[in-house]
Amino acid sequence: TTNCLAPMANALNKYAPIQSGIMSTIHAYTGDQMILDGPHRKGDLRRARAGAANIVPNSTGAAKAVGKVIPELNGKLIGSAQRVPVPTGSTTILTAVVKGTDVTKEGINAAMKAAASESFGYNEDAIVSSDVIGMKYGSLFDATQTMVAKISDDLYEVQVVSWYDNENSYTSQMVRTIKYFAELA
Repeated sequence: TTNCLAPMANALNKYAPIQSGIMSTIHAYTGDQMILDGPHRKGDLRRARAGAANIVPNSTGAAKAVGKVIPELNGKLIGSAQRVPVPTGSTTILTAVVKGTDVTKEGINAAMKAAASESFGYNEDAIVSSDVIGMKYGSLFDATQTMVAKISDDLYEVQVVSWYDNENSYTSQMVRTIKYFAELA
């Protein structure tokens, strides 16, 4: 989730500085959840419910973690997770108040496209969670879901969305990290 949120938040913050934000991940169920209703090993009553049959509210440390890798966002983001009954393929939604002049959907999308890299993809297709299964991007920005609402002369509320394969995207990020450090040796 952090690998999905960080590049999107960073690109948005460079385009229009984030004043505050709330991120939500709509996350595929995980091996930590029960297949059928039953006792959870940590006593969590929500995660004790059948993961493949329920939307399960959960916590996430992604918003705090982003503040550690992008210091100017430290303390500005909070977050939550909703585990949903899909085996893989998740999305992260960032709703933020940003400061700027003439903040537009087109401007945000252009900033995201300019930030695209081996680990941060850019997409304009109408995709769903199964379309990202096996994807190697840590985060795939979805330009079709960008929204902007003007609050005042220099404040805007924006919503941006990225997708990730909660298994393969993370693994691909780790492979890139290992290759990077191997090249330093």
